[in-house]
Amino acid sequence: MVKKKTDPAEIHGDQKRGLWLKSAAGWLIAVIYLFPVYWMINTSLKGGNEMFASPPHFVPHDPQLVSYNHAFYGNYGVWTALVNSAIIAISVLLLTLAIAVPASYAVARMREGITTAMMVMLTVVQLLPAIAISIPMFVMFRQAGMINTYPSIILADISVTLPFAVILLRPYFKQFPYEIEEAAKLDGLSTLQTIIKIIIPTIRPGLIMISSFAFLMAWGEFTFALTLSTEQDIQPLTVALNRIIGQYGTAWNDLMAVATIIAAPVLIIFIVLQKYIVAGLAGGATKG
Repeated sequence: MVKKKTDPAEIHGDQKRGLWLKSAAGWLIAVIYLFPVYWMINTSLKGGNEMFASPPHFVPHDPQLVSYNHAFYGNYGVWTALVNSAIIAISVLLLTLAIAVPASYAVARMREGITTAMMVMLTVVQLLPAIAISIPMFVMFRQAGMINTYPSIILADISVTLPFAVILLRPYFKQFPYEIEEAAKLDGLSTLQTIIKIIIPTIRPGLIMISSFAFLMAWGEFTFALTLSTEQDIQPLTVALNRIIGQYGTAWNDLMAVATIIAAPVLIIFIVLQKYIVAGLAGGATKG
C-alpha cells in the first residue's frame, strides 16, 4: 500500500488559516471587552439630548466637552481628587517596591518548607475581599487617629499590592544563580548592594510589571478609600465618581467624563508598557 505524501503547501495553508482564525477570535474578544470603554468615552462627549436619543448614536453627532468642564470646574472636586489619587497611587507604588524587593529575595532564599508556608499565607491574604478587612482597618486606624489621612489609605492599599508583588517577584529571585551572589560577596558587595546593582537590572521586566499593577490597583481602589476617608479633601477619584451618583438622578455624561479621566492613566500605562507587562508576566510564569 502506497502512503500518500502530504503537500507542504497544504500544510502551510492550514497553518495560515489557523492563525487567521485565532487572530479573528482574539480581535472579537478584544472588541467585546473594549466596547464598554468606547461607550464610556462616547457618552462623555454627548450633550443631554443626544445622550438619550433613540436609537442611540454610536458616534456623537455633536461632540462636546461640556461634561469635562463640569467635571473639572463644577462641584465634584475632581481636581482635588485627581491630586489625591496621584499622591496615593505613587506612594503605594514606591512603598510596595521598597518592601517587596527585599521581601521577595528573603522568601526565595528561605528553606522550602518555610517558603511554602509563607506563600500560602500571602495567597490567603490575596483571596480576602477588601470589604472583609476594611471595617477592622477602620477601627484600627480610628483608634490610632489616622482616619482622613493619606497614610491610612496608603497602608490599606499596600495590604493588597504587597502580597501580590511578593508572589510574582519571588520566582525571579529564586531562579537567579546563587553562584553570582557568592562572587559578588567575594568582591566586597553586601546583600543589599548585590540586589540593587546585580539582580535588579536583570529582572527589570518583572519590576516594571509589578510597578504598573501596584500603581493601577491603588489608582482604582474604592473600598478602602470610601471607608477610611469621610472628608472630600482627602478622597481620591474613585470616591469622587461615586459622589456624582445622586439620590434622585445622575448626570450620566458627567459621570462618564470622570470615569474616562480615571481610565485614561490605565489605558496609557498598558499601551506604553504592554511589552514589559507581558514579558514580566510570562517570565514570572515560566520561572520556578
